[in-house]
Amino acid sequence: MEPGGPTPTLRSRLRLAPVELRFGTSGRRGRVADLSQLEIYLNTRAELDFLMSLPRERGGVRAGEEFFLAYDRRPSSTRRCPEFGGRGEILQAVARAVADAGLEPVNLGILPTPALSLFCWRRARGGIMVTGSHIPFDRNGYKTLTSAGELAKEDEPAIEALSRLWRERLEGEPFERSPFDEDGMFRRGRAPEPPVRPEGAEEYRARYRDFFGPGSLAGCRVLLWEHSAAGRELLRDILADLGAEVIPVGRSDGFVAVDTEAVDEAMLAQVRALLSDSPEGLQAAVSSDGDGDRPLFFSIEPQTGRVRFEPGERLGLIAAKVLAADAAVAPVSCTDAIELALGARAAPRTRIGSPHVIAGMRRRIQQGFRRVVGFEANGGFLTGSDIERSGRVLAALPTRDAALPILCALAASRERGLWPFSLFDELPRWYGASARLADVPRERSLAALRRLYPSRPEVIEIRFTPEPVAWRGEEEEFRPALPGEEREFLALRAVAERWLAPAAGGAEVAAMNFLDGVRIRLAGGDGVHLRASGNADELRIYAQAQSRERAARLAETGICRPDGILWRILDERSGGGDEP
Repeated sequence: MEPGGPTPTLRSRLRLAPVELRFGTSGRRGRVADLSQLEIYLNTRAELDFLMSLPRERGGVRAGEEFFLAYDRRPSSTRRCPEFGGRGEILQAVARAVADAGLEPVNLGILPTPALSLFCWRRARGGIMVTGSHIPFDRNGYKTLTSAGELAKEDEPAIEALSRLWRERLEGEPFERSPFDEDGMFRRGRAPEPPVRPEGAEEYRARYRDFFGPGSLAGCRVLLWEHSAAGRELLRDILADLGAEVIPVGRSDGFVAVDTEAVDEAMLAQVRALLSDSPEGLQAAVSSDGDGDRPLFFSIEPQTGRVRFEPGERLGLIAAKVLAADAAVAPVSCTDAIELALGARAAPRTRIGSPHVIAGMRRRIQQGFRRVVGFEANGGFLTGSDIERSGRVLAALPTRDAALPILCALAASRERGLWPFSLFDELPRWYGASARLADVPRERSLAALRRLYPSRPEVIEIRFTPEPVAWRGEEEEFRPALPGEEREFLALRAVAERWLAPAAGGAEVAAMNFLDGVRIRLAGGDGVHLRASGNADELRIYAQAQSRERAARLAETGICRPDGILWRILDERSGGGDEP
């Protein structure tokens, strides 16, 4: 700096322009290469400021309190990664922010997200889980917990405003006084992981041991695919506590991204290979995603040994029945099996993401329902109220959990004297499948899908059959469309039918739902749901049909070249056949 010249700021010295870490479906996620410790720190400080502004009853935290941290097994959670430009040590950046905010960071180590949530909320304390959940290895992020539950979607605008203030404050600070270097990393260099307190795992383990009871799974023989799941030891111990014989296999030292909504033939082949090297008589193979909030369940046909993936929503249906729920909340991405299996107990559908499901559970509780649960297409299961069963009480845990639906399915099988394969066969024959196009910027996906949206945002669903054409708002009754509305709605249907033509075989569109993306029901009941991912640059298609094979084919037609549904949407929008 020349004498009398402007003082260099951190912003002026940063080698790379910051990439803002945005909220996704639940929590913040981003590419590890973009996750500087500066970015983690400033957003964490904003969220902590927000929590400290809340009253206790809304989940507020106070200076001097313990604030609990945990993380998954992604290398970038606790280590700097040369392959990502030296980014990483996310936990250390979070812990520094917590301490600087006047709270006491307590590291509970590697834990499933629901185990951290349970530990926090029993003590009315906040927490942060460092995790990328199920998304690819080159991404990571974190999820903040209030002292009373998850952050709500309506909290996010206020937090983003605080993030902008922290960004201006930190990036505008004189560089020589900044704790960050030109790469947005702490000048102090690599930092060790804070000491670990181990008691978080035991409380989660005891939750299910006390509810189901020792011996409740006696006779169950289960293969546990461990891979790099945060809860691999915990799930093994819980199953063993309940009397199951557990065969742990497939442990991985490197991180394995497992998406429970994208189980393909390659993953099935991997599970079959693990089973082929295991003892005979196994009834199921189970696992979870990276942070233990989405289950993975494969049933085994006793006569043939055939292995079958059981989609998450079907696990959720079994769990809702086992827990005798009087209200079950599910998002719009689940199939019609929800209403067919649960009838009046099925609540109105929500948008996708646990914050929306949690809001739906709260509405049901306010309406007087007493045994309220929720689940998603990915299998994550939530309890909105305390559940009593056989004299034992399971306390509410309103966050996604992988262990509970797995345990419910195994317990129901044992109580009924059935193998899980036969138990799942009793559910309605509606099946879902999904596929995705990667590396499609979210803005491009939204712009393409916007061609199917009605001009009035209050229109949540349009029904074309039976006539007359009608529409409804959120949680409202259908009303007949006026002439101008009908013309607009029919034009939208024509666009949808043109896009879906290769997959639908000329079937008419019977209804369109705009609650979260565009969910299209075809005459005959098949359907597709088109949506931009909230966590990654992906354009997704969810399909439903009355056979697994048909649902899988519908999903596959979304991404096949050159006439896949998603390609047609993007190509028509861009005016060419460019790659995403």
